[in-house]
Amino acid sequence: MPIKILMPALSPTMEEGTLAKWLVNEGDEIHSGDVIAEIETDKATMEVEAVEEGVLGKILVPGGAENVAINTVIALLLEDGEDASALNDFDVSAPEPILRQAQDEVEGTRPSPVSPPHEPVSQSHPELAASPHPELVSSPHPELVEGEGASRIKASPLAKRLAKEAGLDLASLTGSGPNGRIVKRDIENAPSSLVITTTPAPQAPGSFDLVPLDGMRKVIAARMTESFRDVPHFPLNIDCKLDALLSARKAINEAAADDGIKISVNDFIIRACALALKKAPNANASYTPDGIKLWHDADIAVAVAIDGGLITPVVRQAQHKGLAAISAEVKDLAGRAKARKLMPEEYQGGTFTISNMGMMGIKSFASIINQPQGCIMSVGAGEKRPVVIGNELGIATMMTVTLTCDHRVVDGAIGANFLKYFKAYIENPAMMLL
Repeated sequence: MPIKILMPALSPTMEEGTLAKWLVNEGDEIHSGDVIAEIETDKATMEVEAVEEGVLGKILVPGGAENVAINTVIALLLEDGEDASALNDFDVSAPEPILRQAQDEVEGTRPSPVSPPHEPVSQSHPELAASPHPELVSSPHPELVEGEGASRIKASPLAKRLAKEAGLDLASLTGSGPNGRIVKRDIENAPSSLVITTTPAPQAPGSFDLVPLDGMRKVIAARMTESFRDVPHFPLNIDCKLDALLSARKAINEAAADDGIKISVNDFIIRACALALKKAPNANASYTPDGIKLWHDADIAVAVAIDGGLITPVVRQAQHKGLAAISAEVKDLAGRAKARKLMPEEYQGGTFTISNMGMMGIKSFASIINQPQGCIMSVGAGEKRPVVIGNELGIATMMTVTLTCDHRVVDGAIGANFLKYFKAYIENPAMMLL
């Protein structure tokens, strides 16, 4: 009997994804562990490995298909001794959903490529379940059609929006994405000669563009709503003097320039947070119905803005890492995050989050807690301000930070104790060397 290959759940928050491309063809021999496809989740693009062996008999969901629900049958694998006749009238509906033990995101485990899903194929792709001949089923995700009877122009929603803003005709572009799909880089690399210069038609009052929600934005909306609604939270604010840290950073970067090391202010902040959490371990905590988890390591999640949303890669055991190691790791994680190449274990399971908007000129702000963590720290811009130094008015470079606390876990005194140690490390960076 043919083996059903299902759309896998590659993260605890994934409900659907884009089957970016197949890396194998019908008729290819598949071995356990072979990489057979690339899946775009709400956070990253990931490779899917085969868990069974056989010959790929039929691809049911083509490469480039979007919004494919987990548990959808995407292909059929012929077992040893079977031929194509085994596919005739084969039922391609998904198996009944299997109850699975909920994954604790803070443990940072990578979900199995065949994690049991929670939506049957008949709900998301009824045409696959109803048709006895899957080869006759058209793609469930028709692309944009320009004009009656015109050829279809395949483009991502972001590419369509960018093309509209740039005045580009999609029909004049060649896509470099899966199956010739036009993607963001095609718009960015389009020659200026293709720009259509027309006078925009006047828009009617109240008109707008509706940008569909992608998987990442849906997950962000759901998680942030749940956190803000269900977690009793409060903010704590402090100002930190940065002059000594900036002097230390300049000296370190000048001394280590030949080694290619360049430390950022954010690297100091990560290091200071990790050390402060070891001094104030009650702030490195998570609420559970069974009790409060006090984490042994400071696994610092760092918020990184990417196209369409936000992701928080994690610096593991940051309390044991120096500034150079933290700097190199953050650069690597942030670069791969923006390319959507992170693995789930690299962005799940942090114990504390830092969100830094100082480089954007934001003076202060309060973030929403990233559950199940007990705290998130928001970092504002360092700027020169008038301050009282001793009994005189002077000028100093100051930075405002706001700690948002889950009151079920972190009381005001615990949060204040953490900020006391954090401030001491920031204002006396030599202490980070101890």
